[in-house]
Amino acid sequence: FNAAVKKAAEEALKAQGCDVVVSDLYAMKFKATATEDDVTGETLRYGEDYDRMKKLKDADLVIFQFPMYWFTMPAIMKGWIDRVLTKGLPSALRNPTNKKAMLSFTTSSHETMFSASGINGDINVTLWPIQNGILHFCGFQVLPPQIFWAPAYVPQEARASMLETWTGRLQGLLNEAPFFLPCCQDW
Repeated sequence: FNAAVKKAAEEALKAQGCDVVVSDLYAMKFKATATEDDVTGETLRYGEDYDRMKKLKDADLVIFQFPMYWFTMPAIMKGWIDRVLTKGLPSALRNPTNKKAMLSFTTSSHETMFSASGINGDINVTLWPIQNGILHFCGFQVLPPQIFWAPAYVPQEARASMLETWTGRLQGLLNEAPFFLPCCQDW
C-alpha cells in the first residue's frame, strides 16, 4: 500500500506542476549504517550523502513515506536520517526555514489503538521524537502527518477511499500551515 500512496503523491504533485524527486531507499540499495570506511580521522566522509543533502536543500517539501515498524520508521529510513541530516547538512536547512516536511505512513493498527486510552497510546506522543526531535530540530516546518490506519486489515473500498483522501489533501499541501513548534533560539 505504501507504493500506491507514493505513486498517488507523485502523480498529484506532478499534475500541479511540482518537480518531484523520489528517493526509494530500497531500490537505491541505500547503506543505512556508517562503517569505518565512512570515517577519515576525526570526521565522516560524506561522499554520496552530499548529493542527498543537496536534494534537501533544493526541496520545498519533503514527504517521508514509510510503513510504521515498532512505533517508528524502518531502520533504513532512520539510517538515511543519521547519514543525511548531519552537521554536514547545508546551513540553509539547519536554520529555521520555510522548507516543509511531513510524515506519511501506514500502520498495522487501527486508529482507536493509537489513542490516549488505546493499547498503543496517543499517536502524537509516538510521533513527537520524529516530528520535533528530528524534523523540526533540523529546521523543517512540520506539517500534520498523513496516517493510513491498518490498510492491510480493511476492504479494498476503504483503501481506495484512503488514497482519494490523500490525493485531495495533496491539492493544497504546499499551502498547509505547519504545527507550531518552538524554535531552539526561543530557549
